[in-house]
Amino acid sequence: MSAKKSNKSQTPLFGKGTGVAIVTPFLKDGNVDFKSLEKIVNHLIKGKVEYIVAMGTTGESVTLRKDEKAAVTKHIIKVSAGRVPIVLGIGGNNTAEVVHSLDSTDLAGITAILSVCPYYNRPNQEGLYQHFKAVAEASPLPVILYNVPGRTSCNLSDETTLRLAKDFNNIIGIKEASGNMIQIMNIIKNKPKNFLVISGDDQITLPIIACGGDGVISVVANAYPKDFSEMTRQALAGNFVEARKLHYKLISITNLLFADGSPAGVKAALEIMKLCSAYVRLPLVNINKSVQSTLANQMKNYR
Repeated sequence: MSAKKSNKSQTPLFGKGTGVAIVTPFLKDGNVDFKSLEKIVNHLIKGKVEYIVAMGTTGESVTLRKDEKAAVTKHIIKVSAGRVPIVLGIGGNNTAEVVHSLDSTDLAGITAILSVCPYYNRPNQEGLYQHFKAVAEASPLPVILYNVPGRTSCNLSDETTLRLAKDFNNIIGIKEASGNMIQIMNIIKNKPKNFLVISGDDQITLPIIACGGDGVISVVANAYPKDFSEMTRQALAGNFVEARKLHYKLISITNLLFADGSPAGVKAALEIMKLCSAYVRLPLVNINKSVQSTLANQMKNYR
């Protein structure tokens, strides 16, 4: 399906609330742990998250083979059994290869695509626009842009985001992880009516929603889906007294989960919860013993 230029963004079928960038659990031998993956999917759905994002950064997609990506995605779809929408990460720094992946990937059971900004090549804003133009025109599903300059060394500006949002009716939102509140507020102020602005930073989800954002794609909600999704729902409903209580209840653990690398931090938490092991694939390694000890104590005292 080609995405024709339009002055209006299509009405999204989903996207408000809490999405979770699900981890990919591994066994000691490095293979994917599908039994633990099933437990985590059910844990998230029981915690009332609104959707699951497969093959994102938190899912260690860059260290998974193509066949592993397909198997993990298929398993998430099977276990979720239509109970929540599934978003699939398809992105990269080779535009032609991203387009090929969109054409060749089995997208049955997938609701939308999350596509990260090209990394390493450091394109200018016109290059970013042309990249996502090609993605939009190739994608048979709605596309959520993913701006995470801390990982890509490339910021998708508010001007380029708004240009894409207004020009392509199947670009339905952005996961914004720039941490730049001025940029994020400019997008919220000037976006098409139904374009989603989704927090990509757990720590500032509450202020982004307070400014008019639509929710979050979370790392922390892998471990604490019930409290994080409830915080998000309360904020979206304008109940900021209740939302703040949950925000500050979670904040110390949230900070610890990013203190020595992600997703190693949240995998350590999931191991403490007996949902999966903490194994990650190189070049990632497990969190250091000091952070591990502090995290265990914080989790023990969490109520």
